[in-house]
Amino acid sequence: MQEYDIIVLGTGLKECVLSALLSQNGKKVLHIDKNPYYGGESASISPLEQLYKKFKVPGCAKSLGRGKEWNIDLIPKFFLANGELVRILVHTEVTRYLDFKVVEGSYVYKAGKVHKVPGTEEEAQTSDLMGMFDKRRFRKLLHLAQNFDIRNPRTYHNVDPNKTTARDLFCRFDLGQDVQEFTGHAIALHSNESYLDQPCLETIRRIRLYSESLTRHNTSPYLYPVYGLGELPQGFARLSAEYGGTFLMNRAVEEVLMDNGKVKAVKSEGKLFQCQQLICDPSYVPNRVRKAGHVIRVICLLNHPVKNTHEANSCQIIIPQTQLHRKSDVYISVVSYTHSVASDGLYIATVSTTVETNNPEKEIQPALELLEPIIQKFASVSDLLVPNEDGKNSQIFVSRSYDETNHFVSEVEDIKEMYLRITGAELCFRRSQRHQSHTSDDD
Repeated sequence: MQEYDIIVLGTGLKECVLSALLSQNGKKVLHIDKNPYYGGESASISPLEQLYKKFKVPGCAKSLGRGKEWNIDLIPKFFLANGELVRILVHTEVTRYLDFKVVEGSYVYKAGKVHKVPGTEEEAQTSDLMGMFDKRRFRKLLHLAQNFDIRNPRTYHNVDPNKTTARDLFCRFDLGQDVQEFTGHAIALHSNESYLDQPCLETIRRIRLYSESLTRHNTSPYLYPVYGLGELPQGFARLSAEYGGTFLMNRAVEEVLMDNGKVKAVKSEGKLFQCQQLICDPSYVPNRVRKAGHVIRVICLLNHPVKNTHEANSCQIIIPQTQLHRKSDVYISVVSYTHSVASDGLYIATVSTTVETNNPEKEIQPALELLEPIIQKFASVSDLLVPNEDGKNSQIFVSRSYDETNHFVSEVEDIKEMYLRITGAELCFRRSQRHQSHTSDDD
């Protein structure tokens, strides 16, 4: 029986990030995946014909170009340029394997139309989302967030970040409902209204992060990898392998063996692999997870940029919940041939949200209308799975399913929380002074 410190089941992004970090820490890691490809449920599909096959959609339009030119993310998400995931990429030097492009625009939906999200004082001045007085008040809020330092109470401006709620913070600056809406959802990236009654510290931090990310590249705060998100788990897998990590792909996992309530080994194709800890995505341990909801995603192929986005070849659009009388936001991500994920002149737009009714596609109809005309749609509804326990007793650490958002904020939180439970230490690293992520501002 072969022995390992850690066995990782699945090659989703979270599993590959943890595998790389733990391999770097000197752990002996074995990776097993039932699929022949990297990425798990968050894989990129290529060629295009495979996407039609996966969703059981007949035919494949010749107008869509060569199939091998496509790399379609099943769960597309963008990076905040100054966010935690970019810091992990730089810290681990996985940036050696990746190239990024800046996403061309960040937009928010209001009254049936999309508007540019104002993330700087200059953008606030020209924004059509606010009146003159609100613009002045919003700039004051931005100024507070941009200069906020938790270690320096002088930067609080009489706002107690641990006691003042986000709602009270907005009231203090006398910001109207419209400004609260785009600030909370399209800048601070809260997915529902619950944040309003929580301490404003997290909201201030998120506004600052958005603003810092935006000043790095100007057009938007977001980055996206050339050739799609499928490059990410592969990059972290290569790093893990450099530090001795072993990978067994396209291999069935038959059983997880326990001893006195703790993981002992994994049985795969008749062979036993012993381990002290097990990391996996929810699909490998269905008896250890529960459903916390459902997510609908609709991948749309387009031959045009989205209306009112200044002809952007890529963008993020957030539809705040109140605009559609919902409990959670609707997200649209748009990428294109400029990222080497589609044939020349073509676009991939994906709509996603938490399911709230028995008719999920009707819930996102207003988002789909923004994308018309659509060449082809690929719709799916998936379970949002969360682990039943933290894994400290069993030493089995299970990641959460990917949520409905089209950014990596909650996914990085899951990685950090899992790392803490696995190692007993917080995942932290200093900001690198080197180039942050091989980004290109070119189209």
